[in-house]
Amino acid sequence: MRKILVVGAGQSGLQLALGLQSHGYEVTLMSNRTADEIRSGRVMSTQCMFDTALGHERDLQIDFWESQAPRIEGLGVSVAAPGSHDPGPTERIIDWVGRLDGYAQSVDQRVKMAGWMDTFAQRGGQLVIHGAAVGDLDYFSRTYDLVLVAAGKGELVSMFARDPERSPYDRPQRALAVSYVHGLGPRPEHPDFDAVRCNLVPGVGELFVMPTLTTSGRADILFWEGVPGGPLDAFDGVRDPAEHLALTLELMERFTPWEYARATRVELTDAGGTLAGRYAPTVRNPVAVLPSGGLALGVADVVVANDPITGQGSNSAAKCAAAYLGAILEHGDKPFDADWMRSAFDRYWATARHVTKWTNTMLAPPPGHVLDLIGAAGQLQPVADRFANGFDDPADFENFFYDPEKTGAYLTSVAGA
Repeated sequence: MRKILVVGAGQSGLQLALGLQSHGYEVTLMSNRTADEIRSGRVMSTQCMFDTALGHERDLQIDFWESQAPRIEGLGVSVAAPGSHDPGPTERIIDWVGRLDGYAQSVDQRVKMAGWMDTFAQRGGQLVIHGAAVGDLDYFSRTYDLVLVAAGKGELVSMFARDPERSPYDRPQRALAVSYVHGLGPRPEHPDFDAVRCNLVPGVGELFVMPTLTTSGRADILFWEGVPGGPLDAFDGVRDPAEHLALTLELMERFTPWEYARATRVELTDAGGTLAGRYAPTVRNPVAVLPSGGLALGVADVVVANDPITGQGSNSAAKCAAAYLGAILEHGDKPFDADWMRSAFDRYWATARHVTKWTNTMLAPPPGHVLDLIGAAGQLQPVADRFANGFDDPADFENFFYDPEKTGAYLTSVAGA
């Protein structure tokens, strides 16, 4: 029986560990926190998983919360009129919602990761609670057939060299601030179904609103992405959760009053329901060489960390775990050498490259043809629907998003139909 070490208990690490376990591998999972510590701790992320990523969980029969989490059936876009927030009231120049072919869902990672860790242990997996350092991995690489690093922060990430050709940004492009709340009202445009709402404030940043399942049941996530140095870049040093929420709402009232109108009675889900930070989008080389010569393969955010502006983090993590699981199963008893590691990553990169291209494009000011496309979605429902479903399959954006001629041809064909 082949022995595999998975370091990191997030979406990718746990999904991969549970998948390998189900196929008879001897898996050790290393986490820096217990399930109870995760469950009672601070929120770790935002997450909205679309149909393809949810399918990977269904395949492993670990979609434990599917019947409880809100079904997200649409994705809406609102664009504020440039400059309308200063000094007068903010107005919307674009406002539409696209319908998803398959519903999406969001489960607070405190719920999911703690539940999956418990399941892994109950199924006989070896769970080690320890904050791993490079020296630990160097030791373990001698006793395991494969070492997978799925811990996306800290010392271990530095083992994987930045790939400058695939990493156009060397600093954070957004300041991030998250609040999990109860008491948010529905969007009046679609009160009978849930949708993720993307609110774009040109030159300032973005507000994302999404329904979720958290430790206390149904909730919503308010997520600001602010251009560094701008008015939304205001959460550094804010430690008090109540102050964090008050600032979130103040900025909503100024920049997205249509969202603020349904948030006047919200309250935090719990004292750990806020999060703030920033990081530079980075692609890294997938293979790390340990001091003694052993190798480790980077997983998901360790090797491809995109800004969350396109909501792809947990989706990419699920897709990476699925790609690596397939590569491991197909490899049989052959050694997991550097060539195999690079080929496993290439298998994932075939999907991830589309996410990286799309995300990096969305971080920059949109060109005219993209503005035309987003505007046309307000008059042409098939355009809104296709844009929404691109969140599930970002590869489709190659066909109608980046190239002005392709965008024009697509809009002409839809308008003609």
